[in-house]
Amino acid sequence: MPIGEPRSAIPGAAAARRRPARGHTYLLLLFGLALGSAALARLGTQWQVVAQRERETELLFRGLQIRDALQRFHAQTPTGQPALPQQLEQLLTDTRAPAPRHHLRRLYADPFTGLPDWVLMRDATGGIVGVHSRADRPALRRHGLPPGVFEGGAAVAVSQWRFAIAAAPAASQGAP
Repeated sequence: MPIGEPRSAIPGAAAARRRPARGHTYLLLLFGLALGSAALARLGTQWQVVAQRERETELLFRGLQIRDALQRFHAQTPTGQPALPQQLEQLLTDTRAPAPRHHLRRLYADPFTGLPDWVLMRDATGGIVGVHSRADRPALRRHGLPPGVFEGGAAVAVSQWRFAIAAAPAASQGAP
């Protein structure tokens, strides 16, 4: 090596110093992407469970509101009038008495389907005695349901949660 020349001027010297470091940044980037992907996948499943619990809570609220409205409709039946509605819309404005009554504020949608497409439970005369969801998703909440929503062991699907009035005879399922 000539005197006075910088060491980097020697051919291959700079390349020899950098060779051992080649690819480490790329491997570190791949490892970081793998860890980030795993964290996002875990976060996604946790978010899905939280969303499911919120839908179940909303289903309980809406179903109990409809059940309470059916109970009020049944309890406030004038003499000579049908005791049960034929359509859920009759709960919004009950015109059986001189002054209209409003047993339900609005027709709630099923939180699992997003539509007011409840499965209607009817009695022998065709009156609605209850509703339940069409969704066959597995229920996260299986115990500790309000009285009358599920009878027996553990509800496996949210479609097994029944919101029916107790004053009516056994119900059969019908179309909405």
